[in-house]
Amino acid sequence: MLQGLLDQTAARYDVPGAAIAVGHGDELLEAATGVLNRDTGVAATPDSVYQIGSVTKVWTAALVLQLVDDGLIGLDDPVRRHLPEFAVVDAHASETVTVRQLLLHTGGFDGDLFTDTGRGDDALDRFLAHLGGHAQQVTAPGTLYSYCNAGYSVLGALVARLRGGTWESVLRERLIEPLGARHMALFAEEAVLFRASAGHMHAGNTVARPWQMARSQAPAGATTCAAPRDLVRLGQMLLAGGRTQAGERLLSAEAVAAMTSPQLTLPGPAVRGGGRRGLGPELFAWDGEAAYGHDGLTIGQFTMWRVVPAHRLVVAIHANGGAAPGFLDAVLDAVVQRWTGLTVPPRPTPPAGPYAPVPSAYAGRYEYPMARYDVGVSGDGLEVTTTPLGFAAEWDEPVTTHRYVPLDGATFVGTEPVDGRHPMLTFLQDGRYVYGGRVARRIP
Repeated sequence: MLQGLLDQTAARYDVPGAAIAVGHGDELLEAATGVLNRDTGVAATPDSVYQIGSVTKVWTAALVLQLVDDGLIGLDDPVRRHLPEFAVVDAHASETVTVRQLLLHTGGFDGDLFTDTGRGDDALDRFLAHLGGHAQQVTAPGTLYSYCNAGYSVLGALVARLRGGTWESVLRERLIEPLGARHMALFAEEAVLFRASAGHMHAGNTVARPWQMARSQAPAGATTCAAPRDLVRLGQMLLAGGRTQAGERLLSAEAVAAMTSPQLTLPGPAVRGGGRRGLGPELFAWDGEAAYGHDGLTIGQFTMWRVVPAHRLVVAIHANGGAAPGFLDAVLDAVVQRWTGLTVPPRPTPPAGPYAPVPSAYAGRYEYPMARYDVGVSGDGLEVTTTPLGFAAEWDEPVTTHRYVPLDGATFVGTEPVDGRHPMLTFLQDGRYVYGGRVARRIP
């Protein structure tokens, strides 16, 4: 079933290569399709490694919860208590941002600062120094969720400092090796020892260059590579209450509960049964049953990781280009239905009109480090021009204009799908901010 599903869905969404691992109870099923690199033609295999992007954040969160388990930190401690050089531009936020807020993406400062501070072991220390002069405060700490890569880099620096190593050495010692994860790489020189996937970009699926992002963002997801089977191992450890298959305890039951129970509600409507977060993963409800997981994106590489506790199901899916977001949704839906009988709710689509009048207050320009939105009211909808900034501009992402129509309250949905999904924007505080995963503030 898995092989046919991957083959057919990858062809439908023009995905060059993909792999999946399904852990169901004590059973592991795997499949792969296509090629890892369209320039070389190397075939994808189940043990090939892909960049897992922000799924790394779950691993970093687990390292932080280990610090809590060991009594080295408290979740509500100010970060600066343990990492004195932590600072953002706002002095008050620098003093008060907590470990919990970084885990929940509520620190309130700019999160998409992908500054390359070198490949040395001091990369995170140098990134901390950079934040102090560049991470502007968007909202007060603890007030609004806004996805924050920079916050997880800070957490990685915290882990490294308190464990007396690098983030990579601590991750390998305290999670990768105890889990028996044999197909994981944290550096390019490790990845070349495996069949490693290349990302593919835009129409024609050209091979992405550069292959990897900066080490300064490693704890947030810039560098980690894994075969899907090793992401299944992580999920199985959480299902076992923090123990490995060999019985070694890596996390307390309390830490696992904190990671996998609701700690925060996201802005806007729940999507795909989601809308809440634990300390690390996003949380879902499918037909009334709990699930959790995380998605990952690097330069042309995509990962989806999901766990359904009541069915002892862990799913890890990789793709390396094409309309990968739609591909991941389609594969997940089929797998969850097949092994649990549950239905993953579909993503929102534009409702049929007529639509309610659009408040003129929403018109304006909004910005965060990765994009600028120019929003205009047009009849009963919005015309939104998105201009890539910063690292997104370096990826050669195009300027786009899309029409959005009202969906639910202050949330609007794009009338045309992008890579198999209709984008959404939610206006907050009467148009002071707009949220599309990150909070963008209105600018003059």
